Amino acid sequence: MGLNDGYREILDAIASDSPTPGGGSVAALSLAHAHALVCMVSRLTLKSRKWESGHDAAELALESSLVGISVAIGLSHRDAASFDNVIQAFKMPKSTDDEIIIRRHAITEGYLNASHVPLETAKQGIMALTAISRIAATCNANAITDLLAAAYLAQNAVIIAGLNVKVNLTSLDQEASELLAANIDSHERTAVRLVDEIGEMVGGRM
Repeated sequence: MGLNDGYREILDAIASDSPTPGGGSVAALSLAHAHALVCMVSRLTLKSRKWESGHDAAELALESSLVGISVAIGLSHRDAASFDNVIQAFKMPKSTDDEIIIRRHAITEGYLNASHVPLETAKQGIMALTAISRIAATCNANAITDLLAAAYLAQNAVIIAGLNVKVNLTSLDQEASELLAANIDSHERTAVRLVDEIGEMVGGRM
């Protein structure tokens, strides 16, 4: 099956001169692609008795990634909406002191929400990598490179989401900024460790 018009519409929306959907949405879509590949590898494992030792793990991974695809797509929409809210906050009136205060509060809240969404994408990326690590040793070896591709896509989702968190930190108060920075740094380090582990398992089966 080739790429359909709907897929092209998504790419055209990203390629437009609109700031949304942007990097945060792309991070979530990268995660959705990772889950899709995990589904494929899991199904290829389950359909063959040769890989029966990996059937239980593949079944769990399939169930998890089917849900993960929907979650990732939802995060993609939420990311675009959250940044649209920031843009709208900047357009709020600022003619009086009260309006200035309300506008400033809306901008801060907008940036905070626009940071929480990619942070959730990064968290979901770690969950995906954890699931991938659990099937790497027993899945269908003929699709092992597809599984590693899924791992790299999930890691990229974490990295890109992290960028979209970090760019907002200077717009937040110190406490929120430090907490978000610590969380995303932790997710990035975990992603590197998991991808290294998965890479070693895949390399041993190629």
